[in-house]
Amino acid sequence: PAGGGDVVPVTTLGAGQTGHRFPQFLPGGRQFLCYAAGSAETAGIYLGALDVTAVTRVTAADTAGAYAPPGWLLFGRQGTLVARRFDAAHGALSGDPVTVADALAVYAGLNVGAFSVSATGLVIYRAGGAARTQLTWFDRAGQALGTLGAPDATQFDPTLSPDGRQVAVRRTAQGNTDLWLIDAARTTRFTFDPAVDQNPVWSPDGSRLAFSRSRAGIHDLYQKPANGAGAEALLLGSPQTKVAMSWSADGRSLLYTTVFPKTAYDVWVMPMAGDSKPFPVLNSTFNERMGAYSPEGHWVAYQSDESGRYEIYVRPFPGPGGQWQVSTAGGKDPRWRPDGKELYYIAPDGHLMAAPIASSGAALQPGLPTALFQPRIAVGGTAAIGYRQQYDVAPDGRFLINVSVDETNAAPIQVIANWNPEAKQ
Repeated sequence: PAGGGDVVPVTTLGAGQTGHRFPQFLPGGRQFLCYAAGSAETAGIYLGALDVTAVTRVTAADTAGAYAPPGWLLFGRQGTLVARRFDAAHGALSGDPVTVADALAVYAGLNVGAFSVSATGLVIYRAGGAARTQLTWFDRAGQALGTLGAPDATQFDPTLSPDGRQVAVRRTAQGNTDLWLIDAARTTRFTFDPAVDQNPVWSPDGSRLAFSRSRAGIHDLYQKPANGAGAEALLLGSPQTKVAMSWSADGRSLLYTTVFPKTAYDVWVMPMAGDSKPFPVLNSTFNERMGAYSPEGHWVAYQSDESGRYEIYVRPFPGPGGQWQVSTAGGKDPRWRPDGKELYYIAPDGHLMAAPIASSGAALQPGLPTALFQPRIAVGGTAAIGYRQQYDVAPDGRFLINVSVDETNAAPIQVIANWNPEAKQ
């Protein structure tokens, strides 16, 4: 309620859906449109209402939709901005699609199309196709050293194997999101389940991959042999969504992010042996995310918004002990240097930062962070729970970064005044 009160759910995820995004009220203030992410059979634009939690699929689409009076629905489809007649009362489309723009910039990882519509008939959009990313090697000075794999519009969350020879990524092909493995010679699919598989984490010996699998909107934790010669095994199933983050050097525990109504994003530990139950590392009323074990396993780095913005902190594991703030002007997506003597993170302006780390016993002494370089890093981090760091650090100190290779932001914003397809006909 605008005047205060309890938060209540407005929608309920259906089978095969991983999230409901981008709500937009329709005239009258009771009905709304939203986008459901998930499998090819369930993803698309849906119609909901405030007095029911069920939503009705309006159409398959690559992006969220926008309503244009007196009764049009605009959305992205195969790189094109299209419009169809829309009956909001019944949630039904009619007539043939009308092309509004031949080329539309689309951010496939979030199902975002670069367009907007006003109630006065003004339409704006940015031209371009799906924004692709490329896994690129960089040295400490920001010099590009080569690439890994091919550019792709759906490739996110790169995680290097312990020996630095392979990278696991999340990639969508033919409407299904799975884990893929990339090395210098080839790109191969690693998981084949129709559910959404993401958030890969390598075991310290490189023999297994832990990951999150989503069915009916809940991400559970699984593992699978890295050589592919075995089936996936459930690690942890529970009503809460879980995002795999970091595997301890001794192989005994797995950090993951989860969400609770009262404590928001939290960092928990999943013991990998015995009958021990998961337990929280960080579960305050603030958002704590992106937990990362230090190489020797005595510290956990993470990001928290307890100051009002995301900053990078470190605390001892398993505790007890205090916490040390590492970033000084905001930061997200921490990664450790393989020897534990530096902590990297992404600053609000996009710079890759490096902070020296010295420790003695239970005491930590972070040094002043310095900016290394500013890559065109792909969308990720705090964008959504399913996202992870978009870079990793190799054993030899090189950075593998998922960079944007299509300069969609360079395209000018196009304006269509008094858009009225019926008048043109």
